Amino acid sequence: MPDHIVRSYDTDLEDLRRSISEMGGIAEKMMTEAGEALVRRDAPLAQAVIAADARLDTLQREIEERAILLIARRQPLAIDLRETVTAIRVSNDLERIGDLAKNVAKRVVAISDQIQPQKIVIGVQHMSDLVQEQLKDVLDAYASRDIAAALDVWERDDAIDALYNSLFRELLTYMMEDPRNISFCTHLLFVAKNIERIGDHTTNIAETIHYLVTGENLLAERERPKNDASNYATVEMPGAA
Repeated sequence: MPDHIVRSYDTDLEDLRRSISEMGGIAEKMMTEAGEALVRRDAPLAQAVIAADARLDTLQREIEERAILLIARRQPLAIDLRETVTAIRVSNDLERIGDLAKNVAKRVVAISDQIQPQKIVIGVQHMSDLVQEQLKDVLDAYASRDIAAALDVWERDDAIDALYNSLFRELLTYMMEDPRNISFCTHLLFVAKNIERIGDHTTNIAETIHYLVTGENLLAERERPKNDASNYATVEMPGAA
């Protein structure tokens, strides 16, 4: 392949990496701010999270279009093909993470004027902090192609599921103890489920990193760790973007 074509091809791949990095930064910021808005019942901050999702959607479409054109024009093989396919996969997961963070923000707007004991929110806040850490770690692993770090994120998913199950039971208890808690706790149940789903998307990205580095499907070798026993977890989230 002529040298100028190789350089052009490398530029195309680097452009995809930069766009994925931008998407990752936006998704991280959205999730962090959605968590902060929940703790502070900050409706304006939640609205800013909702507004940020449009840029994430635009980037995802652009990455997919560029990746498809790159495959068609360059006909890449081996690692270069995996890099291009990986960009599509990771951008899709980041777009969904943005949608889920936006859903959390919408719930925050809905409960921002409700007065409830802060202790009800603490468990959801803790779960959000853990998933934020997973998202940061998996994005760092993608940037550095660190398969060990990606597998560490992947293996932590069952801890998030276990915490979600515990939160589910705790929130139901609050609802049964006092019917006045039902509306607020129902919103928190949806918030917790959205956060748990963000955790699932971080494990998707971890699996994609494994594929990028090794060329093999991780799920062909190992079963994904899951510890979600609640029936509620199977309910489709209404209003998902």
